[in-house]
Amino acid sequence: MEKKKIIVAITGASGSIYAKILLQKLEGLKNQLTDVGVIMSDNAKDVWTYELDDETYKNFSFKFYDKNDFMAPFASGSAKFDTMIIVPCSMGTMARIAGGISNDLITRAADVILKERRKLILVARDTPLNLIHINNMKTITEAGGIVCPAVPSFYSKPKTIEEVAATVVDRVLDLSGFKTDSYQWGEEEA
Repeated sequence: MEKKKIIVAITGASGSIYAKILLQKLEGLKNQLTDVGVIMSDNAKDVWTYELDDETYKNFSFKFYDKNDFMAPFASGSAKFDTMIIVPCSMGTMARIAGGISNDLITRAADVILKERRKLILVARDTPLNLIHINNMKTITEAGGIVCPAVPSFYSKPKTIEEVAATVVDRVLDLSGFKTDSYQWGEEEA
């Protein structure tokens, strides 16, 4: 299996638990990765600290890039990062991507991924949706992106908030092409 180069962007939308679990799971999938670059908005750091009562984002072994670092390798298609996951994805970030506005590294990297016809996954975290949100989702989908709302599943009978959030993260990892041991509908439990 070909190893992946992944960009993880974390915005200030509620749902830091999704980002934390994704980073934890990616650490466990290092044998399937060659590179992981992480970008956090300022609001993402504040929301993470507020929602999770910690700053554990500082403990991950991945390379973190400043939101204005346009010298980051994935600011150009020549770096050949194959997947970008924005988790959680704020509606403002989604709107800027849909409008082609590259005003920071998150939106620039998303623009690069779309123009290179690579995989962009937005874990949208807001409800209810207005027509502007829906139209932005439509635009991104038509441009080749995948909108994967942070809607957990309950088939696996999760018992903790982390297990509930992991149902979304496992789906994102599946969409990204990773081989994982996550719950699969219709399979017998071991």
